[in-house]
Amino acid sequence: MSDLPSTVEIHEEGPREGFQIEPGPISTVDKVKLIDALSKTGLKHIQACSFVNPRLVPGWADAEKVVESFDAHENVEYTGLYFNGNGLDRALAFKDKLTISGSISLTASEGFTKKNLNRTHAENMAAMERHVMSHLELGIPVNRIGVMAAFGCNYQGDISPETVIKTLEDGMQIAAQTGAEITLFSLADTMGWAAPHRIERVVGEVRNVWPDMTISLHLHDTRGLAIANAYSALKMGVRQFDSTVGGLGGCPFAGQPKAAGNICTEELVLLCEELGIATGVDLDQLIEVGRLAEDIVGHQLPGELIHAGSLDAFRRERLQ
Repeated sequence: MSDLPSTVEIHEEGPREGFQIEPGPISTVDKVKLIDALSKTGLKHIQACSFVNPRLVPGWADAEKVVESFDAHENVEYTGLYFNGNGLDRALAFKDKLTISGSISLTASEGFTKKNLNRTHAENMAAMERHVMSHLELGIPVNRIGVMAAFGCNYQGDISPETVIKTLEDGMQIAAQTGAEITLFSLADTMGWAAPHRIERVVGEVRNVWPDMTISLHLHDTRGLAIANAYSALKMGVRQFDSTVGGLGGCPFAGQPKAAGNICTEELVLLCEELGIATGVDLDQLIEVGRLAEDIVGHQLPGELIHAGSLDAFRRERLQ
């Protein structure tokens, strides 16, 4: 327990990740309502939208309208997801409202690279080199390498720590060729293959090679182990996580349309609070936002605290 961090940094991705996969149309007004509610919870990082091809991800055809409409809070960093030059141009139109930075996005599974991006690993490497150069030429920093399917893949099976290391080395090679300065590795359990022992092995091996690199985790709750995986990572001192309010979301290209989404923000905050780790988030207020998210999508979300409430609220109301 001695390696537990004193604080964690939570990157809320509920709006972007959640609304990209919902089968029913979500109105622009409701998307803005959720972002505005999240902005009042103490969260410091919110991924607000996705600038992707609306034919492939119709749930974010209104990205520009959403960004124009939400109320940006001064102490909150808002970002938008994009994968190509067109998406970058769309994001840059809102550079006064969104924080824009580049990322080298790779996949530890070539099978998923083909399914997700219709590219081979070599083709994606070349595309990422062009992607980085386009950012740096515009003065946009590129300080992150993201590795999807870092713990396993529905199309390729188990992914070894060695494969993750090789993928990160490929990313560092792109950084060296372009002059990008990498300060963060983001490891994504895109399809929910991680378990605590896999977290320990992969994070441990990455730290053996890059002991000073900041590691962030993007965990999916596909098989119900996301919170256990977060606990395992916290014990290793990991202090940055992506999450989604209510457990919204999922990957539309993962081949499991009924799977649960990302680790639930409320559950992650509860775990941290019970461990004495500061998040800066008002959990009771966040739970209310989870209930709002459930109302917006019109079906039950995976988050348990929407229905049970926080432990502190129970202690106040029932045990005093």
